[in-house]
Amino acid sequence: MATRFAFVGFRHGHIFDLLKRVQDDPRCELVAACEENPATRAELEPSGKVKITHERCDRMLAEVQCDAIAVGDAYGLRGDRAIQALQAGKHVISDKPICTSLEQLKRIAQLAAKSKLCVGCQLDLRDNGPLRTARRLIQAGEIGEVQTVDFSGQHPLNLGVRPQWYFEPGMHGGTINDLAIHGIDVVSWIAGRTFAEVVAARAWNAKTPQFPHFQDAAQAMLRLDNDGGVLFDVSYLSPDGLYGLPYYWRFLIHGTRGVIETVIGSDKLMLVHHGEKSPTYVNADPGRPGGYLQSFLDEIAGHPEDAELTTPEVIATQAVVLTAQQAADQGKTNVPCTGV
Repeated sequence: MATRFAFVGFRHGHIFDLLKRVQDDPRCELVAACEENPATRAELEPSGKVKITHERCDRMLAEVQCDAIAVGDAYGLRGDRAIQALQAGKHVISDKPICTSLEQLKRIAQLAAKSKLCVGCQLDLRDNGPLRTARRLIQAGEIGEVQTVDFSGQHPLNLGVRPQWYFEPGMHGGTINDLAIHGIDVVSWIAGRTFAEVVAARAWNAKTPQFPHFQDAAQAMLRLDNDGGVLFDVSYLSPDGLYGLPYYWRFLIHGTRGVIETVIGSDKLMLVHHGEKSPTYVNADPGRPGGYLQSFLDEIAGHPEDAELTTPEVIATQAVVLTAQQAADQGKTNVPCTGV
């Protein structure tokens, strides 16, 4: 029997990747689509991307028989959407981030555990060929135990094109939560480590004085459970229109026996072992497009051992990122990553 999906919110373009994959996958069935925002509904109607069946989420949940709710609303609305769906007994898969506060995340985790429901997320960097290759090499011991990671996820802001709700107070939830979630997830997955502490984090307004509350720059330092360190920059300072090398998702990973560097979009990784005079360039493995949906379906089907991304991993990653965001917002240092 196909897994029946209902979608709520189409206010960020990422959700259309999930929508298309659900529509194209014979294991899935699209049964409903809700958009509460009138302006977004007006944009969607002539586009042909999706047929909106409901204008209120509560009505959709009451009227439609479905197994899973896919959430793509404005960030500040996602946590409540997920909680509402879980309370109705539905699995949830969301674009990242899945919520904007640790309190919401705690409730999501409690509801999922109590009702044995799955929470998935579009953490699609795990599906990227170069990063899958980096994980394979590191898990095979090529650079020894991971000790330091430096990653950057610089994005263009594209002011005037990016959804306007980004700049509404309370709707964005912070640039660390928005962007660093991808890199934090990848580091834990690649290195096989958990995060112990947010040593320091900062998020600030660098170039959009017309939106003084909006954080368009963000950096942080975190400590891994083996005392290794992670540094990241996930600012919106990349030149407008530039989603490309070397600024867009670059990972430099040092271990006790060598170093690996890669960027998404590249067909090779740089690998150097201790004692070598020059680097080796390793061809990237194929990617796994849509792997995040495959993992969600595997977990729903009762096969979490086949899933590369599981509910506990989604919750743990979101908790670390929200802890870092909170540390930045409150000016705190040396904050333990205690989860929810």
